[in-house]
Amino acid sequence: MLEVENIRAGYGDINILWDVSVTFETGKLTTIIGTNGAGKTTLLRAILGLIPLSQGRIALDDQPLDKLSTWDLTEQGISLIPEGRMVFKEMSVEENLQMGAYPRRSRMQVGSNLERVYQRFPKLKERRRQLAGSLSGGEAQMLAMGRGLMSEPQIILIDEPSLGLAPVIVNDIFAILKTLKDEGKTIVLVEQNTHRAVGIADHVYLMQSGKIILSQEADTVDLDALHKLYFAQA
Repeated sequence: MLEVENIRAGYGDINILWDVSVTFETGKLTTIIGTNGAGKTTLLRAILGLIPLSQGRIALDDQPLDKLSTWDLTEQGISLIPEGRMVFKEMSVEENLQMGAYPRRSRMQVGSNLERVYQRFPKLKERRRQLAGSLSGGEAQMLAMGRGLMSEPQIILIDEPSLGLAPVIVNDIFAILKTLKDEGKTIVLVEQNTHRAVGIADHVYLMQSGKIILSQEADTVDLDALHKLYFAQA
């Protein structure tokens, strides 16, 4: 179980997260929704150690993570699939995937993990020698997801995977997320598409102005009520 307890974090003198506490249960898909600027990406960055905490604690199975370096967290089985894909454009598709196998514990399985990724994303196998910068938006998102899976993570943090993609590609992305969930992966999904996010999730958090304003089991969420909170109409 990944736990975030009462954290504050931000950028320089600007605090973004205010006393945020969230729990991500093992083998469950938890979604964090909210408008732009709500603090969702900042929360993921805090979990990954990309920004320091000024208060609070982050722990995995009661073992503190917030003192570890970002590169050490990959050895703990945590992987980030970032917003905006962030692929290495001047490298081939396969080279990008190999970069995802950087953690020591996954280096010996590069070949088998590549084949597993290619089974999930057949289009990437077709494009494996192609420069990543020449891919379409949907293909680049698949590459970012495939790269994130190359380290054999147990906890996957994924930031806005549907952003800017055609509906048919969004369907493919959410089908992959469901498969990963069914395989027992712990998934933290940051997403603005509330219908799709709630529909696949086990638990829902709503963020607003750097705070958690709703925590609810997904199957009990009233979307109309959620949208009123989402747009601060309550």
